[in-house]
Amino acid sequence: MKEKKTKKSTVILYIILTLWSLTTIVPLAWSVMNSFKDKKAIYNNSFSLPIGHLFSLDNYRNIFENYDILKAYRNSFIISGAVAILVILLAGMAAYIMTRYNFRGKRVLSILLYAGMMFPVYSTIIPVMRMQSSWGIVNTEHVGLNLLSVILPQVAGNMSFAIIVLSNYFESVPMELEEAAYIEGCGMFRNYFNVVVPLSKSSFATVGIFAFLWSYNDLFTQMFFLRTKDNWAITILLNNIASKEGVNYGALFSSVTLIVVPVLLVYIALQKYIIKGMTAGAVKG
Repeated sequence: MKEKKTKKSTVILYIILTLWSLTTIVPLAWSVMNSFKDKKAIYNNSFSLPIGHLFSLDNYRNIFENYDILKAYRNSFIISGAVAILVILLAGMAAYIMTRYNFRGKRVLSILLYAGMMFPVYSTIIPVMRMQSSWGIVNTEHVGLNLLSVILPQVAGNMSFAIIVLSNYFESVPMELEEAAYIEGCGMFRNYFNVVVPLSKSSFATVGIFAFLWSYNDLFTQMFFLRTKDNWAITILLNNIASKEGVNYGALFSSVTLIVVPVLLVYIALQKYIIKGMTAGAVKG
């Protein structure tokens, strides 16, 4: 009887998860399908497959001819890649210190880390902008400095989450391995990079992927600091296309496809690392 109940609950759970996933998959698939149709076909046959006379690449030609999407891709990947790398480096070392060393104020710092996840970016954007303006890296003629003005607050915004995730994982790494390394003459840095980091690849991958995706999709911060076309990231370009094209749904669908699908493919390819990194260390044996 108990086994039957378990099977029924599992079936119900899978049905609920499947229905929930369809709320995301169906709109995305519909958008991709309509990106290969002209305006008339979208209005008359929006749920038909883009086959035969319905198939058209005009929407994509329009996007690449009228908008510098490749430059926007470049800026987005520079920003998001830098954010992911810096978060992995800084959060990893901070989490290692938090889990392996006792020092005055450690408990207060731990509370502040959790508190840092409760403050939305909207509440800090004005003081951050004023601070970075005083440094001379906001709205300059140098593209690199403008991109840096986005990278810094995004790194700071990801640090609390990253340190908490990595700390939970580091606590599951056996101390005996580090003690053996200390006996062999390894110092703190060699112990961290030669012992802890190789054992924590899945957790670092999780943190890096989340930081990359959050940075890639962060329209709010980018709208504040990237004002000119040369500095635009992909999300700002999409916002600009939406405002210019209006009811040109073909252009909107094609731009959404170009922006979402590449990142979605990366997420699907690396999802096993996300799951493994989030669950590792949850159960200690």
